Amino acid sequence: MAMSDKKTSTQELEEILQELGLKIEELLKKGAEAGAELKDELEKKISELKENKTTLEAELQKAKEILEREYHEQKERLEPRLEESKGLFKEGLGQLIEGIKVLFGRSS
Repeated sequence: MAMSDKKTSTQELEEILQELGLKIEELLKKGAEAGAELKDELEKKISELKENKTTLEAELQKAKEILEREYHEQKERLEPRLEESKGLFKEGLGQLIEGIKVLFGRSS
């Protein structure tokens, strides 16, 4: 459950970054149409936004790597237990089938 929550958060962050990219493009278009003084200020803000977006993208990539590593560690830790449980389940099922055969063998 926690893994899916983290993936959802990651997806949300990716969407925010995409929206930020669109806003930057929109500001670039407006900046091209603006007067010189306003244009300088817009270019400064755009530059700051780009830096922030780059930082957020780097942080997102780090988070994805951490999640992937944790997933693989948990998977490696749990797989032997799952295989053991699978074997026990098969053994129990086999015993149940034998019990049913004996039960119906006696009833016949």
